[in-house]
Amino acid sequence: MDPISSDILPSGIRSRFVDDIKGLRMHVLEAGFESQGRPCLLLLHGFPELAFSWRKVMPALAAAGYHVIAPDQRGYGRTTGWDADYDGDLAPFRLLNLVRDALGLVSAFGCRHVDAVVGHDSGSSVAAWCALVRPDVFRSLALMSAPFAGPPPLPFDTANKLAAPKQEDPVHRDLAALPRPREHYQWYYSRRDANAHMQHAPQGVHDFLRAYYHHKSADWPGNTPYPLQGWTANELAKLPTYYVMDLGKTMAETVAEEMPSPVQIASNTWLPDRELAFYAAEYARTGFQGGLQWYRCGTSGIFTAEYETWSGRTIDVPSCFISGKQDWGIYQRPGVIEAMQNTACTDLRGVYLIDGAGHWVQQEQPHEVSRLLLQFLREPHAPR
Repeated sequence: MDPISSDILPSGIRSRFVDDIKGLRMHVLEAGFESQGRPCLLLLHGFPELAFSWRKVMPALAAAGYHVIAPDQRGYGRTTGWDADYDGDLAPFRLLNLVRDALGLVSAFGCRHVDAVVGHDSGSSVAAWCALVRPDVFRSLALMSAPFAGPPPLPFDTANKLAAPKQEDPVHRDLAALPRPREHYQWYYSRRDANAHMQHAPQGVHDFLRAYYHHKSADWPGNTPYPLQGWTANELAKLPTYYVMDLGKTMAETVAEEMPSPVQIASNTWLPDRELAFYAAEYARTGFQGGLQWYRCGTSGIFTAEYETWSGRTIDVPSCFISGKQDWGIYQRPGVIEAMQNTACTDLRGVYLIDGAGHWVQQEQPHEVSRLLLQFLREPHAPR
């Protein structure tokens, strides 16, 4: 696999590979590499994106004096050395191993620490765990589009009580039993056939991604989010269909109903077709299963006991949260943004909701994202 051609990247960003990151040959976009000794920033993408999703903010961060590193994470893009066999081992895709990937990459660049780790979407969870378990390395944290509630709690004060039987979450049964039967997207993504539905979408990968990105952006008029009252079927059914799907429909079928018009596509400045074509070519080649393995780690619950090792631990490094104001991701898990503000992050410097941006905030409003990140980074970072 070759580096990305420079004609698709903004000036000042280069594509390269770093070998032997825990068995990975990791593809990285890099800016601010011209001089040594710069403070380092690590940017972690989400699904279904790539390091390429940071292309619009990297030049501004580099111009401010940072060495900016954005990898294709395990399971994605031009990074190789991972196996996304549905019947294979999920353990390499669990959060703590993704933290180990981030640590290995930072170390490979000769950095003892980074000034900030910035994560978007599912990359926000990786960034949060980086700051939770290695605050000495990841000295500040910017979460984007996906708030973090903290590690799972351990059962408490149970020694003198009868053990309660473990119960299955009824919400999935209740969603399927609604008058309009529904299915939560994360559990759909955990199915064996989800990858094929997207990689071999009837409309093609390019048009699938065009509709998917449009549906979750500020361009789609239905993205007017508000807090939900709880994790119940009736409340979750208020979410758009990219989060709570009509039961029996694939994701390709779901987003096809929201395909933008040719006029809307032609007027899209934040993701013109030439840039979308890069995503489409990458996912047509690799498929989506590498990223879907991350969802399966969560929905299966098989690594919860490991995460409970950090039960009760808070993120104590300076942190901030940035999202699009038109992003339902803020509220898709009821109570999480409140938990992030009240308990999970003890030094949260700000929660910023950017108008005119949906879920793809660093692509839809890169100038405002860059401004907020630099404002956060320039604050004195002594604990408050």
